[in-house]
Amino acid sequence: MSIEIRNVNKHFGDFHALRNVNLDIQSGELLALLGPSGCGKTTLLRIIAGLETPDAGTIHFSGEDTTEVHVRDRNVGFVFQHYALFRHMTVFENVAFGLRVKPRGERPSEAQIKQKVTDLLKLVQLDWIADRFPSQLSGGQRQRIALARALAVEPKVLLLDEPFGALDAKVRKELRRWLRRLHDELHVTSIFVTHDQEEALEVADRVVLMNQGVVEQVGSPQDVWDHPASPFVYGFLGDVNLFHGRAHEGLLHLDGVAIQTPEHANAQNAQAFTYVRPHDLDVHRYQPGTEVDASGRPQGIVARLDRAVVVGPIARLELMPVDAAPRQGHDPLIEAQIPAQQFRDLGFKEGETLVVSPRRARVFLHEAA
Repeated sequence: MSIEIRNVNKHFGDFHALRNVNLDIQSGELLALLGPSGCGKTTLLRIIAGLETPDAGTIHFSGEDTTEVHVRDRNVGFVFQHYALFRHMTVFENVAFGLRVKPRGERPSEAQIKQKVTDLLKLVQLDWIADRFPSQLSGGQRQRIALARALAVEPKVLLLDEPFGALDAKVRKELRRWLRRLHDELHVTSIFVTHDQEEALEVADRVVLMNQGVVEQVGSPQDVWDHPASPFVYGFLGDVNLFHGRAHEGLLHLDGVAIQTPEHANAQNAQAFTYVRPHDLDVHRYQPGTEVDASGRPQGIVARLDRAVVVGPIARLELMPVDAAPRQGHDPLIEAQIPAQQFRDLGFKEGETLVVSPRRARVFLHEAA
């Protein structure tokens, strides 16, 4: 089941939740709607489900206009963050519920229902707790039962709204892998909402990044990570350092460093900013008199090591530029990541002066932001 979303707009009073959203979802893919709270991702999911109606625009399921089709006739399965299981029913009866309430002409026989539910419980690896009640299950087990219940009616589309949001980090990670394996087995067109970047990048075939009701970028996890289309996408995906400076004829000039930016070769002393991920920073000891290279170009940002956190294979360094100029709304702190063994070999100590230089950066002009 493919889904075509065209020019969808949605208001809630004065709040513009979705702004002219266009999106094509391929049959059998697992798509993530990713963005901060209030960006419109859950509203879009609910419009696809038929739980909300757009103010303008259309939704097509495999070419058929379903914009005005009632939610019960769309054949979608919906999994919420908080399970929504019936507390007075056993696991078995929860999964069987959707089959039992079908119209008489479509309802399977009791034997068919029993077989179907048993098969689904085996699929989610919980056939051994069929007689238990939701209160007797862990959070992860409840969410898997909610997913089995959604799959029982053989939906053409599976919609998941922050499905693992209420679970602890370890269980979330286990269920992410499990959902990916399950999808590879079933190939049901699936869309899940999340604000967790790691979750979206690890699980989805494609990621839709949303911000303030607008689709900022659509692409594979690797594509959106390697080639962010906008400052929002760069800043939202993972940890990042933000530096302000001026771009002039292919160079970005910051306090203490110049970065080559050939994509802005025509810029003339333009205000600019750059994003650098913590692992794209080189860190070495400061030696007075080495601030510039042979051509007089700044070598790096001189900074004091305020804090070092070494956990596992990575050392996370928090550095404060020595000549940091105050800027309203901007924290000058720099975060760098280097291998823990390198940190130990170099013998860096908190309080000493180091030099930080970007290996890789993405530069945006203020006019283009």
